[in-house]
Amino acid sequence: MAEKEWEGVFDPMADPDEQRHLLSVLDSFRSYRRLAHFNGTHVRRQAFYSLPQEHWTLLSKPPFSILDTFSKLDDLIDGNAELAEAIFKAGFQAFLAPTLDSEWVASIVPENYMHDEYQIYSIILDHMNVKTSQNDMEKARGCINQFYREWSVEGHAERSKCFEPVVAALETEFTLRREVQSALDRSAMHILVPGAGLGRLVFDVCRAGFNVEGNEISYHELMASALVLNHVQKAGQFRIAPFALGCSNHISRADQFQTVQIPDIHPGTILGVADGSNVPASTRMSMATGDFCVLYSQAEYKNAFDAVATVFFIDTAPNIIRYIEAVRNCLMLGGLWVNLGPLLWHHAPLRDDEDEKDEKRRKTAKVADAGIGDPGSVELTHEEVVALIEHFGFTMEKQEYAAFETGYMTNPRSMLQSNYRPAFWVARKTKNVN
Repeated sequence: MAEKEWEGVFDPMADPDEQRHLLSVLDSFRSYRRLAHFNGTHVRRQAFYSLPQEHWTLLSKPPFSILDTFSKLDDLIDGNAELAEAIFKAGFQAFLAPTLDSEWVASIVPENYMHDEYQIYSIILDHMNVKTSQNDMEKARGCINQFYREWSVEGHAERSKCFEPVVAALETEFTLRREVQSALDRSAMHILVPGAGLGRLVFDVCRAGFNVEGNEISYHELMASALVLNHVQKAGQFRIAPFALGCSNHISRADQFQTVQIPDIHPGTILGVADGSNVPASTRMSMATGDFCVLYSQAEYKNAFDAVATVFFIDTAPNIIRYIEAVRNCLMLGGLWVNLGPLLWHHAPLRDDEDEKDEKRRKTAKVADAGIGDPGSVELTHEEVVALIEHFGFTMEKQEYAAFETGYMTNPRSMLQSNYRPAFWVARKTKNVN
């Protein structure tokens, strides 16, 4: 990846609320081990021993051996925690370390910890009065599990259904352009991937030879993607058990405790191989942090990209018009918008007890663009989304609906299967609409 891991328009340490959120995210990864052991095994052991004695005695023996199950789960939690703590260190180095005073750090870190990065960062965090939210702790757990989908051999079936059609559409567009410009290099096509997540689609687009910028607002995802794209030393460096902490709907304990090695490939090695572009991959891939609506609606991004690729993204919009306007602004005339995903709208109408928060966002919006935090939300059908996109100057060149089914971080061995039938469409910006 590019030497500068993140680009963007804001400094998270400059705003007190943003700083508190960043520290909460860092602590959510640091706390993964402790909280997973507490919720995953300690609480379950207590519940187990609350059973009638003859019952827990029976279940302690083969073929059940529930106590052995708890011990195995503890071991798997430690494996997951190694990844979580690596993300914590990568995130700390990127976001917090550059802002610290070295003399202050030396004054609070005991000399015997000076060569232990994790201990140094942990001590610093302890001195910053961090309050970690429940939401951030849940997101850290989900982020660890998401590596299964994006960076394991076993997750290939899920991600290939969603990523390969998008990359193929970009390949087709390049072929068409090369018929007009025979000397066109792949790196001349600039692709934006909003909602980049753990960075696999960004990586795959770069691997295909294109110039690609990922965008992500979640610190959890940014820290995790930075680790895998910039800091892992080899394929299979970590072993995680993505389904171990969920104890329902398993056929066998082997299904619950299955492990996967991540990443499935070493990104640095793969991007060092010739890929059909004249420009090195290390200079063709970057990640921008910030709100998609705010960042890509700015004048500096006007007509900046040849294509925008969105996968499982547009339904994260409270107001999809903001997303469409941002795509329209940053996409050049004649550029392509490639989209794949369902419409599981993430923002339901506000409850009464959220009115006060809504009013605060309204006041904020009067003095600054709140982006995804703008008040209001709307949930549209697929047909309505298509009509809206066409209204804003796009022409649909391809549409497919329910052509295939896919899960999203789904355990294929589980008794419970949740599948999407996503829409896939390709739209071209054919006119500018005021």
